Amino acid sequence: MPAVNDRPARFRRKPAHPARPGAGPAREGRHAATSDASRIAGRSLARRPPRPGASQQDGGDPIVAIAQGQVRGRTAEGISSFLGIRYAAPPIGPARLQPPRPAPAWDGIRDARAFGPKPPQLPYPPMVAEILPELAGPGEDCLTLNVWTPAPGAARLPVMVWIPGGMFEYHATGACPWYDGSAFARDGVVCVTINYRVGAEGFLFLDDGLANLGLLDQIAALEWVRDNIAGFGGDPDNVTVFGESAGALSIATLLAMPRAEGLFRRAIVQSGGGQHASSPQTAARIGRRLAQIMGVPPDRARIAAQPVEALLQAQGALRAEMESGADPAFWGEVALTGLPWQPAIDGDTLPGLPLDRVRAGDGAGIDLMVGSNTQETRLFLVAAGAMDKITPQAVAAQAAAYGLPPDTGLAAYRDLHPWASPGEMLSALQTDWYWRIPAVNLAEAHEQVHGATGGTWMYEFDWRAPRFGAGHSIEIPFVFDTLGRQTRATHGAAPPQELARVMHRAWVDFATSGDPGWPAYDTGRRATLRFDTVSRLIDDPMEGPRSIWYRRR
Repeated sequence: MPAVNDRPARFRRKPAHPARPGAGPAREGRHAATSDASRIAGRSLARRPPRPGASQQDGGDPIVAIAQGQVRGRTAEGISSFLGIRYAAPPIGPARLQPPRPAPAWDGIRDARAFGPKPPQLPYPPMVAEILPELAGPGEDCLTLNVWTPAPGAARLPVMVWIPGGMFEYHATGACPWYDGSAFARDGVVCVTINYRVGAEGFLFLDDGLANLGLLDQIAALEWVRDNIAGFGGDPDNVTVFGESAGALSIATLLAMPRAEGLFRRAIVQSGGGQHASSPQTAARIGRRLAQIMGVPPDRARIAAQPVEALLQAQGALRAEMESGADPAFWGEVALTGLPWQPAIDGDTLPGLPLDRVRAGDGAGIDLMVGSNTQETRLFLVAAGAMDKITPQAVAAQAAAYGLPPDTGLAAYRDLHPWASPGEMLSALQTDWYWRIPAVNLAEAHEQVHGATGGTWMYEFDWRAPRFGAGHSIEIPFVFDTLGRQTRATHGAAPPQELARVMHRAWVDFATSGDPGWPAYDTGRRATLRFDTVSRLIDDPMEGPRSIWYRRR
Protein backbone atom coordinates (compact mmCIF):
# COMPACT_ATOMS: atom_id res chain seq x y z
CA MET A 1 0.00 0.00 0.00
CA PRO A 2 1.45 3.43 -0.89
CA ALA A 3 2.79 5.54 1.95
CA VAL A 4 0.70 8.48 3.10
CA ASN A 5 3.29 10.99 1.93
CA ASP A 6 3.29 9.62 -1.61
CA ARG A 7 1.73 12.56 -3.46
CA PRO A 8 -0.12 10.59 -6.18
CA ALA A 9 -1.90 8.60 -3.44
CA ARG A 10 -1.38 10.57 -0.29
CA PHE A 11 -4.51 9.33 1.43
CA ARG A 12 -4.99 5.66 2.22
CA ARG A 13 -8.48 4.39 1.57
CA LYS A 14 -10.76 1.90 3.19
CA PRO A 15 -12.79 -0.22 0.73
CA ALA A 16 -15.40 1.91 -0.96
CA HIS A 17 -19.10 1.22 -0.78
CA PRO A 18 -20.65 0.35 -4.13
CA ALA A 19 -21.34 3.44 -6.19
CA ARG A 20 -24.93 4.60 -6.28
CA PRO A 21 -26.79 3.83 -9.51
CA GLY A 22 -26.04 6.34 -12.20
CA ALA A 23 -23.14 7.87 -10.33
CA GLY A 24 -20.29 9.08 -12.50
CA PRO A 25 -16.62 8.34 -11.90
CA ALA A 26 -15.05 9.92 -8.83
CA ARG A 27 -13.29 13.18 -9.55
CA GLU A 28 -9.55 12.66 -9.62
CA GLY A 29 -7.40 14.53 -7.14
CA ARG A 30 -5.15 17.36 -8.19
CA HIS A 31 -1.50 16.52 -7.69
CA ALA A 32 0.40 19.24 -9.56
CA ALA A 33 2.59 21.38 -7.34
CA THR A 34 1.64 25.00 -6.78
CA SER A 35 3.86 27.91 -7.80
CA ASP A 36 7.44 27.84 -6.60
CA ALA A 37 7.29 30.51 -3.88
CA SER A 38 11.03 31.03 -3.74
CA ARG A 39 11.18 31.57 -7.50
CA ILE A 40 8.29 34.03 -7.43
CA ALA A 41 9.77 35.90 -4.49
CA GLY A 42 13.04 36.32 -6.38
CA ARG A 43 11.52 38.11 -9.36
CA SER A 44 12.82 41.54 -10.15
CA LEU A 45 10.05 44.13 -9.83
CA ALA A 46 10.47 47.19 -12.02
CA ARG A 47 10.05 50.55 -10.30
CA ARG A 48 7.19 52.69 -11.52
CA PRO A 49 5.12 55.58 -10.19
CA PRO A 50 2.89 54.45 -7.31
CA ARG A 51 -0.66 53.60 -8.32
CA PRO A 52 -3.23 51.19 -6.91
CA GLY A 53 -1.80 47.74 -7.33
CA ALA A 54 1.77 48.86 -7.91
CA SER A 55 4.58 47.65 -5.66
CA GLN A 56 8.12 48.82 -5.06
CA GLN A 57 10.99 48.32 -2.62
CA ASP A 58 12.18 50.86 -0.06
CA GLY A 59 15.46 49.91 1.53
CA GLY A 60 14.51 46.23 1.33
CA ASP A 61 10.96 46.73 2.65
CA PRO A 62 8.11 46.16 0.18
CA ILE A 63 5.67 48.98 -0.57
CA VAL A 64 2.27 48.43 -2.18
CA ALA A 65 -0.11 51.12 -3.38
CA ILE A 66 -3.75 50.41 -2.48
CA ALA A 67 -6.87 52.49 -3.04
CA GLN A 68 -6.31 54.59 0.12
CA GLY A 69 -2.56 55.15 -0.19
CA GLN A 70 0.71 53.28 0.11
CA VAL A 71 1.63 50.69 2.76
CA ARG A 72 5.05 49.45 3.79
CA GLY A 73 5.46 45.85 4.90
CA ARG A 74 8.34 43.61 5.82
CA THR A 75 10.09 40.79 3.96
CA ALA A 76 11.68 37.82 5.72
CA GLU A 77 12.84 34.55 4.16
CA GLY A 78 11.23 35.44 0.84
CA ILE A 79 7.79 36.19 2.32
CA SER A 80 6.37 39.72 2.48
CA SER A 81 3.88 40.55 5.23
CA PHE A 82 1.67 43.60 5.62
CA LEU A 83 -0.06 43.86 8.99
CA GLY A 84 -2.78 46.06 10.45
CA ILE A 85 -4.10 47.52 7.17
CA ARG A 86 -7.43 49.31 7.62
CA TYR A 87 -10.10 47.89 5.37
CA ALA A 88 -12.76 50.20 6.84
CA ALA A 89 -12.87 53.36 8.92
CA PRO A 90 -12.56 52.99 12.71
CA PRO A 91 -16.08 52.32 14.09
CA ILE A 92 -15.98 55.17 16.59
CA GLY A 93 -17.98 58.35 17.17
CA PRO A 94 -20.83 58.60 14.64
CA ALA A 95 -19.62 55.35 13.01
CA ARG A 96 -20.14 53.29 16.17
CA LEU A 97 -22.87 50.64 15.96
CA GLN A 98 -23.21 51.50 12.26
CA PRO A 99 -22.31 49.55 9.10
CA PRO A 100 -18.65 49.75 8.12
CA ARG A 101 -17.59 52.89 6.28
CA PRO A 102 -14.77 53.21 3.73
CA ALA A 103 -11.30 53.63 5.16
CA PRO A 104 -10.04 57.21 4.71
CA ALA A 105 -7.20 57.91 2.31
CA TRP A 106 -3.78 59.08 3.48
CA ASP A 107 -0.74 60.80 2.03
CA GLY A 108 2.71 59.26 2.02
CA ILE A 109 3.53 55.72 3.09
CA ARG A 110 1.78 54.13 6.06
CA ASP A 111 3.62 51.51 8.11
CA ALA A 112 2.03 48.05 7.98
CA ARG A 113 4.37 46.05 10.18
CA ALA A 114 2.30 45.64 13.35
CA PHE A 115 -1.06 44.00 13.99
CA GLY A 116 -4.05 46.22 14.65
CA PRO A 117 -6.00 45.79 17.90
CA LYS A 118 -8.60 43.10 18.27
CA PRO A 119 -12.22 44.31 18.62
CA PRO A 120 -13.48 45.48 22.03
CA GLN A 121 -14.42 42.50 24.21
CA LEU A 122 -14.36 41.25 27.76
CA PRO A 123 -11.37 39.19 28.95
CA TYR A 124 -11.61 35.52 28.14
CA PRO A 125 -12.57 33.04 30.83
CA PRO A 126 -9.31 31.74 32.35
CA MET A 127 -9.73 28.33 30.72
CA VAL A 128 -9.74 29.97 27.27
CA ALA A 129 -7.01 32.53 27.92
CA GLU A 130 -4.57 29.73 28.77
CA ILE A 131 -4.97 27.94 25.44
CA LEU A 132 -5.65 30.68 22.86
CA PRO A 133 -2.55 32.78 22.15
CA GLU A 134 -2.99 36.30 20.79
CA LEU A 135 -0.61 39.03 19.70
CA ALA A 136 -2.74 42.17 20.15
CA GLY A 137 -4.98 43.65 22.82
CA PRO A 138 -8.42 45.20 22.29
CA GLY A 139 -9.06 48.61 20.78
CA GLU A 140 -11.72 50.50 18.85
CA ASP A 141 -9.62 50.99 15.69
CA CYS A 142 -10.08 47.29 14.99
CA LEU A 143 -11.24 46.91 11.37
CA THR A 144 -7.91 45.81 9.98
CA LEU A 145 -6.50 42.90 8.05
CA ASN A 146 -3.14 41.26 7.39
CA VAL A 147 -1.58 39.97 4.17
CA TRP A 148 1.22 37.46 3.51
CA THR A 149 2.48 37.10 -0.05
CA PRO A 150 5.42 35.48 -1.83
CA ALA A 151 5.74 38.51 -4.13
CA PRO A 152 3.78 41.77 -4.19
CA GLY A 153 2.76 42.46 -7.76
CA ALA A 154 3.23 38.87 -8.95
CA ALA A 155 0.77 37.41 -11.41
CA ARG A 156 -2.63 36.39 -9.99
CA LEU A 157 -1.93 33.86 -7.26
CA PRO A 158 -4.82 32.14 -5.44
CA VAL A 159 -6.06 34.04 -2.36
CA MET A 160 -7.20 32.62 0.98
CA VAL A 161 -9.06 34.83 3.47
CA TRP A 162 -9.20 33.57 7.08
CA ILE A 163 -12.19 34.49 9.24
CA PRO A 164 -11.36 33.69 12.89
CA GLY A 165 -13.85 32.48 15.48
CA GLY A 166 -14.72 33.47 19.03
CA MET A 167 -18.41 32.77 19.67
CA PHE A 168 -19.34 36.09 17.99
CA GLU A 169 -18.32 37.62 21.32
CA TYR A 170 -14.56 37.12 21.73
CA HIS A 171 -11.34 36.84 19.67
CA ALA A 172 -12.26 37.73 16.04
CA THR A 173 -8.66 38.75 15.37
CA GLY A 174 -6.02 37.76 12.87
CA ALA A 175 -3.32 38.53 15.44
CA CYS A 176 -2.67 34.97 16.57
CA PRO A 177 0.56 32.99 16.05
CA TRP A 178 -1.48 30.03 14.82
CA TYR A 179 -2.77 32.18 11.93
CA ASP A 180 0.59 33.23 10.54
CA GLY A 181 0.12 33.06 6.77
CA SER A 182 3.78 32.55 5.86
CA ALA A 183 3.39 28.86 4.98
CA PHE A 184 0.55 29.61 2.59
CA ALA A 185 2.66 32.32 0.95
CA ARG A 186 5.60 29.90 0.80
CA ASP A 187 3.37 27.55 -1.19
CA GLY A 188 2.16 30.15 -3.68
CA VAL A 189 -0.98 31.50 -1.99
CA VAL A 190 -1.70 35.07 -0.88
CA CYS A 191 -3.09 34.70 2.66
CA VAL A 192 -5.28 37.33 4.34
CA THR A 193 -6.50 37.26 7.96
CA ILE A 194 -9.14 39.70 9.18
CA ASN A 195 -10.68 41.27 12.28
CA TYR A 196 -14.39 42.04 12.67
CA ARG A 197 -16.66 43.43 15.38
CA VAL A 198 -18.22 41.03 17.88
CA GLY A 199 -20.68 41.18 20.78
CA ALA A 200 -23.17 44.02 20.75
CA GLU A 201 -20.71 46.19 18.82
CA GLY A 202 -21.04 43.77 15.92
CA PHE A 203 -24.38 42.02 16.37
CA LEU A 204 -26.78 44.22 18.35
CA PHE A 205 -30.30 43.79 16.94
CA LEU A 206 -33.03 46.28 17.78
CA ASP A 207 -35.31 45.75 14.77
CA ASP A 208 -34.37 49.24 13.57
CA GLY A 209 -33.21 48.41 10.07
CA LEU A 210 -29.59 47.58 11.02
CA ALA A 211 -28.28 44.08 11.74
CA ASN A 212 -25.28 41.81 11.54
CA LEU A 213 -22.66 44.58 11.45
CA GLY A 214 -19.91 42.05 12.15
CA LEU A 215 -20.87 40.13 9.02
CA LEU A 216 -20.97 43.39 7.07
CA ASP A 217 -17.43 43.98 8.34
CA GLN A 218 -16.43 40.63 6.83
CA ILE A 219 -18.05 41.62 3.54
CA ALA A 220 -16.20 44.96 3.62
CA ALA A 221 -12.93 43.06 4.10
CA LEU A 222 -13.76 40.83 1.12
CA GLU A 223 -14.56 43.92 -0.94
CA TRP A 224 -11.17 45.32 0.04
CA VAL A 225 -9.60 42.05 -1.16
CA ARG A 226 -11.48 42.31 -4.46
CA ASP A 227 -10.28 45.88 -5.00
CA ASN A 228 -6.70 45.66 -3.72
CA ILE A 229 -5.34 42.13 -3.58
CA ALA A 230 -3.88 42.23 -7.11
CA GLY A 231 -1.23 44.63 -5.82
CA PHE A 232 -0.11 41.94 -3.39
CA GLY A 233 0.08 39.32 -6.15
CA GLY A 234 -3.38 37.82 -5.62
CA ASP A 235 -6.12 36.92 -8.06
CA PRO A 236 -9.39 38.64 -7.04
CA ASP A 237 -11.29 36.08 -9.11
CA ASN A 238 -9.85 33.12 -7.19
CA VAL A 239 -10.65 33.82 -3.52
CA THR A 240 -11.27 31.11 -0.94
CA VAL A 241 -12.74 32.03 2.44
CA PHE A 242 -11.91 29.69 5.31
CA GLY A 243 -12.65 29.88 9.00
CA GLU A 244 -13.24 27.92 12.18
CA SER A 245 -15.99 27.92 14.81
CA ALA A 246 -17.79 31.30 14.66
CA GLY A 247 -15.62 32.02 11.62
CA ALA A 248 -16.99 28.87 9.98
CA LEU A 249 -20.53 29.78 11.00
CA SER A 250 -19.88 33.18 9.45
CA ILE A 251 -18.84 31.59 6.17
CA ALA A 252 -21.96 29.42 6.01
CA THR A 253 -23.94 32.60 6.67
CA LEU A 254 -22.09 34.52 3.95
CA LEU A 255 -23.31 31.86 1.50
CA ALA A 256 -26.84 33.07 2.29
CA MET A 257 -26.15 36.83 2.22
CA PRO A 258 -26.94 38.64 -1.06
CA ARG A 259 -24.29 41.28 -0.36
CA ALA A 260 -21.55 38.64 -0.31
CA GLU A 261 -22.39 37.25 -3.72
CA GLY A 262 -19.45 37.24 -6.11
CA LEU A 263 -16.82 38.00 -3.46
CA PHE A 264 -15.39 34.47 -3.18
CA ARG A 265 -15.16 31.37 -5.34
CA ARG A 266 -14.60 28.71 -2.70
CA ALA A 267 -15.33 28.19 0.98
CA ILE A 268 -13.92 25.98 3.75
CA VAL A 269 -16.11 25.55 6.83
CA GLN A 270 -14.08 24.16 9.77
CA SER A 271 -16.32 23.19 12.71
CA GLY A 272 -19.36 25.11 11.62
CA GLY A 273 -22.66 24.72 9.83
CA GLY A 274 -25.69 26.60 8.63
CA GLN A 275 -28.09 26.17 11.55
CA HIS A 276 -26.96 28.75 14.12
CA ALA A 277 -28.88 32.01 13.69
CA SER A 278 -31.43 33.85 15.81
CA SER A 279 -34.97 34.69 14.85
CA PRO A 280 -35.66 38.44 14.84
CA GLN A 281 -37.85 37.96 17.91
CA THR A 282 -35.07 36.32 19.95
CA ALA A 283 -32.44 38.78 18.76
CA ALA A 284 -34.66 41.77 19.58
CA ARG A 285 -35.38 40.45 23.09
CA ILE A 286 -31.66 40.14 23.72
CA GLY A 287 -31.00 43.63 22.37
CA ARG A 288 -33.70 45.16 24.56
CA ARG A 289 -32.42 43.30 27.61
CA LEU A 290 -28.92 44.64 27.01
CA ALA A 291 -30.28 48.20 26.94
CA GLN A 292 -32.25 47.52 30.12
CA ILE A 293 -29.12 46.32 31.91
CA MET A 294 -27.31 49.46 30.72
CA GLY A 295 -30.16 51.64 31.99
CA VAL A 296 -30.91 53.28 28.63
CA PRO A 297 -33.79 53.00 26.13
CA PRO A 298 -33.43 50.33 23.43
CA ASP A 299 -32.24 52.95 20.96
CA ARG A 300 -29.08 52.53 18.89
CA ALA A 301 -27.93 56.13 19.28
CA ARG A 302 -28.47 56.08 23.05
CA ILE A 303 -26.52 52.83 23.42
CA ALA A 304 -23.73 54.11 21.15
CA ALA A 305 -23.40 57.19 23.37
CA GLN A 306 -22.38 55.00 26.34
CA PRO A 307 -18.73 54.12 26.99
CA VAL A 308 -17.44 50.90 25.49
CA GLU A 309 -16.70 49.62 29.00
CA ALA A 310 -20.35 50.06 30.03
CA LEU A 311 -21.54 48.06 27.05
CA LEU A 312 -19.05 45.28 27.75
CA GLN A 313 -20.06 45.07 31.39
CA ALA A 314 -23.69 44.77 30.33
CA GLN A 315 -22.70 42.01 27.91
CA GLY A 316 -21.06 40.15 30.77
CA ALA A 317 -24.15 40.47 32.92
CA LEU A 318 -26.34 39.29 30.06
CA ARG A 319 -24.16 36.21 29.48
CA ALA A 320 -24.34 35.39 33.19
CA GLU A 321 -28.13 35.50 33.00
CA MET A 322 -28.14 33.18 30.00
CA GLU A 323 -25.76 30.70 31.61
CA SER A 324 -27.86 30.59 34.78
CA GLY A 325 -30.47 28.64 32.83
CA ALA A 326 -33.32 30.84 33.97
CA ASP A 327 -36.24 31.46 31.61
CA PRO A 328 -35.16 29.39 28.59
CA ALA A 329 -38.21 30.66 26.67
CA PHE A 330 -36.72 34.16 26.75
CA TRP A 331 -33.50 32.95 25.15
CA GLY A 332 -35.16 30.87 22.45
CA GLU A 333 -32.68 29.12 20.18
CA VAL A 334 -29.79 30.81 22.02
CA ALA A 335 -30.56 28.67 25.10
CA LEU A 336 -28.97 25.73 23.28
CA THR A 337 -26.36 27.43 21.11
CA GLY A 338 -25.00 29.62 23.94
CA LEU A 339 -24.37 32.39 21.39
CA PRO A 340 -26.40 35.49 22.31
CA TRP A 341 -24.71 37.47 19.52
CA GLN A 342 -25.07 34.91 16.74
CA PRO A 343 -26.33 36.38 13.42
CA ALA A 344 -29.94 37.51 13.30
CA ILE A 345 -32.35 36.64 10.51
CA ASP A 346 -33.45 40.19 9.75
CA GLY A 347 -34.91 39.56 6.28
CA ASP A 348 -32.47 41.98 4.64
CA THR A 349 -28.80 41.30 5.29
CA LEU A 350 -29.72 37.69 6.15
CA PRO A 351 -32.98 36.62 4.48
CA GLY A 352 -33.32 33.26 6.23
CA LEU A 353 -31.60 30.47 8.10
CA PRO A 354 -28.36 29.84 6.19
CA LEU A 355 -29.01 26.10 5.78
CA ASP A 356 -32.47 26.79 4.38
CA ARG A 357 -31.07 29.39 2.01
CA VAL A 358 -28.45 26.97 0.70
CA ARG A 359 -31.19 24.39 0.17
CA ALA A 360 -33.10 27.06 -1.76
CA GLY A 361 -30.18 27.76 -4.07
CA ASP A 362 -27.95 30.33 -2.38
CA GLY A 363 -24.22 29.81 -2.77
CA ALA A 364 -24.58 28.58 -6.34
CA GLY A 365 -21.27 27.98 -8.05
CA ILE A 366 -19.25 27.97 -4.83
CA ASP A 367 -16.94 25.01 -4.20
CA LEU A 368 -17.39 23.95 -0.57
CA MET A 369 -15.26 21.91 1.80
CA VAL A 370 -16.79 21.30 5.21
CA GLY A 371 -15.74 19.27 8.21
CA SER A 372 -15.38 19.00 11.95
CA ASN A 373 -13.26 17.44 14.69
CA THR A 374 -14.32 14.14 16.21
CA GLN A 375 -14.12 15.32 19.85
CA GLU A 376 -14.99 19.03 19.59
CA THR A 377 -16.49 19.53 23.05
CA ARG A 378 -13.67 17.71 24.82
CA LEU A 379 -11.57 20.89 24.63
CA PHE A 380 -14.10 22.84 26.70
CA LEU A 381 -14.85 20.11 29.23
CA VAL A 382 -11.17 19.37 29.87
CA ALA A 383 -10.14 23.04 30.00
CA ALA A 384 -12.90 23.74 32.53
CA GLY A 385 -11.94 20.73 34.65
CA ALA A 386 -15.44 19.32 34.16
CA MET A 387 -14.83 16.10 32.23
CA ASP A 388 -14.72 13.90 35.33
CA LYS A 389 -17.53 15.74 37.12
CA ILE A 390 -20.35 15.07 34.64
CA THR A 391 -23.13 12.85 35.98
CA PRO A 392 -25.40 10.46 34.06
CA GLN A 393 -28.29 12.73 35.02
CA ALA A 394 -26.58 15.69 33.33
CA VAL A 395 -26.10 13.63 30.18
CA ALA A 396 -29.77 12.62 30.14
CA ALA A 397 -30.87 16.23 30.68
CA GLN A 398 -28.72 17.45 27.80
CA ALA A 399 -29.98 14.71 25.51
CA ALA A 400 -33.55 15.69 26.36
CA ALA A 401 -32.78 19.35 25.65
CA TYR A 402 -31.52 18.30 22.22
CA GLY A 403 -34.72 16.33 21.62
CA LEU A 404 -33.30 12.82 21.98
CA PRO A 405 -35.69 10.44 23.76
CA PRO A 406 -33.81 8.76 26.63
CA ASP A 407 -35.22 5.31 25.90
CA THR A 408 -34.20 5.34 22.23
CA GLY A 409 -31.84 8.16 21.26
CA LEU A 410 -29.65 8.16 24.35
CA ALA A 411 -29.66 4.37 24.42
CA ALA A 412 -28.47 4.37 20.81
CA TYR A 413 -25.62 6.67 21.80
CA ARG A 414 -24.62 4.28 24.54
CA ASP A 415 -24.48 1.53 21.92
CA LEU A 416 -22.13 3.71 19.83
CA HIS A 417 -19.93 4.50 22.84
CA PRO A 418 -20.24 1.49 25.18
CA TRP A 419 -17.14 2.34 27.25
CA ALA A 420 -17.69 6.09 27.50
CA SER A 421 -17.72 7.81 30.88
CA PRO A 422 -20.54 10.32 31.49
CA GLY A 423 -18.17 13.14 30.54
CA GLU A 424 -17.16 11.40 27.33
CA MET A 425 -20.81 10.69 26.53
CA LEU A 426 -21.73 14.34 27.01
CA SER A 427 -18.81 15.33 24.79
CA ALA A 428 -19.98 12.95 22.07
CA LEU A 429 -23.57 14.23 22.23
CA GLN A 430 -22.59 17.88 22.12
CA THR A 431 -19.94 17.34 19.45
CA ASP A 432 -22.47 15.70 17.15
CA TRP A 433 -25.40 18.06 17.82
CA TYR A 434 -23.39 21.29 17.67
CA TRP A 435 -20.78 20.58 14.98
CA ARG A 436 -20.72 17.23 13.20
CA ILE A 437 -24.39 16.84 12.23
CA PRO A 438 -24.66 20.50 11.09
CA ALA A 439 -21.55 19.94 8.95
CA VAL A 440 -23.17 16.91 7.31
CA ASN A 441 -26.42 18.84 6.81
CA LEU A 442 -24.59 21.69 5.09
CA ALA A 443 -22.62 19.31 2.86
CA GLU A 444 -25.81 17.45 1.92
CA ALA A 445 -27.68 20.65 1.10
CA HIS A 446 -24.85 22.02 -1.01
CA GLU A 447 -24.25 18.77 -2.89
CA GLN A 448 -27.91 18.15 -3.64
CA VAL A 449 -28.60 21.67 -4.91
CA HIS A 450 -25.26 22.73 -6.37
CA GLY A 451 -23.63 19.46 -7.37
CA ALA A 452 -23.52 20.45 -11.03
CA THR A 453 -22.08 23.94 -10.47
CA GLY A 454 -19.95 23.73 -7.32
CA GLY A 455 -18.25 20.70 -5.84
CA THR A 456 -18.66 19.53 -2.24
CA TRP A 457 -15.98 17.85 -0.11
CA MET A 458 -16.09 16.49 3.42
CA TYR A 459 -13.35 15.87 5.98
CA GLU A 460 -13.03 15.04 9.65
CA PHE A 461 -10.08 15.63 11.97
CA ASP A 462 -9.27 12.75 14.31
CA TRP A 463 -5.73 13.29 15.62
CA ARG A 464 -5.76 13.12 19.42
CA ALA A 465 -3.73 15.75 21.29
CA PRO A 466 -2.37 14.46 24.62
CA ARG A 467 -4.81 16.46 26.75
CA PHE A 468 -7.57 17.75 24.50
CA GLY A 469 -7.93 14.93 22.00
CA ALA A 470 -9.43 15.89 18.64
CA GLY A 471 -10.99 18.89 20.32
CA HIS A 472 -12.31 22.16 19.02
CA SER A 473 -9.72 24.27 17.13
CA ILE A 474 -6.94 21.66 17.44
CA GLU A 475 -6.76 21.35 13.64
CA ILE A 476 -5.91 25.02 13.02
CA PRO A 477 -2.08 24.89 13.37
CA PHE A 478 -2.07 21.85 11.07
CA VAL A 479 -4.01 23.80 8.43
CA PHE A 480 -1.67 26.82 8.69
CA ASP A 481 1.45 24.64 9.14
CA THR A 482 2.28 26.59 12.31
CA LEU A 483 2.97 23.81 14.79
CA GLY A 484 5.44 25.00 17.40
CA ARG A 485 4.11 28.55 17.47
CA GLN A 486 2.69 28.57 21.00
CA THR A 487 1.02 25.20 20.47
CA ARG A 488 2.67 23.19 23.25
CA ALA A 489 -0.14 23.81 25.79
CA THR A 490 -2.77 22.47 23.39
CA HIS A 491 -0.89 20.04 21.16
CA GLY A 492 1.84 18.66 23.38
CA ALA A 493 5.58 18.55 22.77
CA ALA A 494 5.65 16.58 19.52
CA PRO A 495 2.56 16.90 17.31
CA PRO A 496 3.00 15.19 13.92
CA GLN A 497 4.52 17.57 11.39
CA GLU A 498 3.68 15.17 8.57
CA LEU A 499 -0.02 15.63 9.32
CA ALA A 500 0.47 19.39 9.08
CA ARG A 501 2.12 18.91 5.70
CA VAL A 502 -0.74 16.77 4.43
CA MET A 503 -3.56 19.01 5.71
CA HIS A 504 -1.89 22.24 4.65
CA ARG A 505 -1.28 20.78 1.17
CA ALA A 506 -4.98 19.84 0.86
CA TRP A 507 -6.08 23.38 1.78
CA VAL A 508 -3.61 24.88 -0.73
CA ASP A 509 -4.79 22.52 -3.48
CA PHE A 510 -8.43 23.31 -2.81
CA ALA A 511 -7.78 27.06 -2.96
CA THR A 512 -5.76 26.64 -6.15
CA SER A 513 -7.99 24.30 -8.15
CA GLY A 514 -11.14 23.55 -6.16
CA ASP A 515 -10.06 19.95 -5.55
CA PRO A 516 -8.37 18.98 -2.24
CA GLY A 517 -7.30 15.59 -3.58
CA TRP A 518 -10.00 13.08 -2.61
CA PRO A 519 -13.40 12.18 -4.12
CA ALA A 520 -16.20 14.71 -3.86
CA TYR A 521 -19.00 14.17 -1.35
CA ASP A 522 -22.41 12.85 -2.33
CA THR A 523 -25.24 11.25 -0.39
CA GLY A 524 -24.63 7.86 -1.99
CA ARG A 525 -21.06 7.22 -0.92
CA ARG A 526 -20.45 10.10 1.55
CA ALA A 527 -16.67 10.00 0.97
CA THR A 528 -14.89 11.75 3.84
CA LEU A 529 -11.16 12.26 4.37
CA ARG A 530 -10.22 11.46 7.96
CA PHE A 531 -7.08 13.37 8.94
CA ASP A 532 -4.85 11.59 11.45
CA THR A 533 -1.24 10.45 11.68
CA VAL A 534 -2.26 8.20 8.80
CA SER A 535 -4.98 9.96 6.82
CA ARG A 536 -7.58 7.73 5.18
CA LEU A 537 -10.62 8.04 2.97
CA ILE A 538 -13.68 6.75 4.84
CA ASP A 539 -17.14 6.19 3.45
CA ASP A 540 -19.91 7.58 5.67
CA PRO A 541 -18.10 7.84 9.04
CA MET A 542 -21.17 9.56 10.48
CA GLU A 543 -23.57 6.72 9.65
CA GLY A 544 -24.28 5.88 13.31
CA PRO A 545 -24.86 9.40 14.68
CA ARG A 546 -26.63 10.45 11.50
CA SER A 547 -29.14 7.62 11.82
CA ILE A 548 -29.92 8.69 15.40
CA TRP A 549 -30.38 12.39 14.66
CA TYR A 550 -32.18 11.94 11.34
CA ARG A 551 -34.63 9.56 13.00
CA ARG A 552 -35.58 12.53 15.19
CA ARG A 553 -36.67 14.67 12.22
